[in-house]
Amino acid sequence: MSTERLVVAATMGPAVHDVHAWRFRVVPGGIEVHADPARFQGMHDPSGRGLHLGCGAALVNLRLAAAQLGREAVVRLLPDGERPTLLASVRLARRRRVIRAERLLYAATLRPFVARGPVVTGRPSAAVLGELGVAARLEGAALRVLPGEGALRAVLTTAGDSPGAWLRAGQALQQVLLAGVTRSVSVSFLYEAVDEAFGRGVGSPGEVAQVLVELASAPAVDRQGERQRHLERVG
Repeated sequence: MSTERLVVAATMGPAVHDVHAWRFRVVPGGIEVHADPARFQGMHDPSGRGLHLGCGAALVNLRLAAAQLGREAVVRLLPDGERPTLLASVRLARRRRVIRAERLLYAATLRPFVARGPVVTGRPSAAVLGELGVAARLEGAALRVLPGEGALRAVLTTAGDSPGAWLRAGQALQQVLLAGVTRSVSVSFLYEAVDEAFGRGVGSPGEVAQVLVELASAPAVDRQGERQRHLERVG
């Protein structure tokens, strides 16, 4: 897998925008991730929060793709204050052996995992929720389950609310989504106005709710099967 193919793999993250509002630049020794003003939907995302969440998700896929090559992707978030469009830099470090968990998560990036519309009823077990929480903590975030009956809802939180926190939240979101795929957990998510609606009293002081997720025990959607059924209906 070449550096260019790593870039392609990174674009397979969850789309919180209709288009990816960032671009990748291959540089000597690695890859830079830049915000793309030409594709940035400021009207719908005035702070750029959604852009950073989506970019963070793409960084996880990039790291997993690099691991398949036996390389360590060393990520620096917002590495140059004098280049405001530079969201992250990725350096491909020494070769190493890929571990089974990375193979499973990378395979999950190639499968559909975001539920559209209401998720199927059926709460994940406490053990699975704990594993999803661990996935979020790997990226410096927390998964806080909300009280209530019916569909299980939780919020991804970070310490503080800044572009760096949004990038961490995006990485945590992708880790939770991929961990959900490997555990047959259906996931849907929402990031607009989450802190105002769901963040009060959640977590510790200074903790900010970034993403609302809804979780249910269900297999991932078979997009290929859906496409075939659509073609049959059209024909």
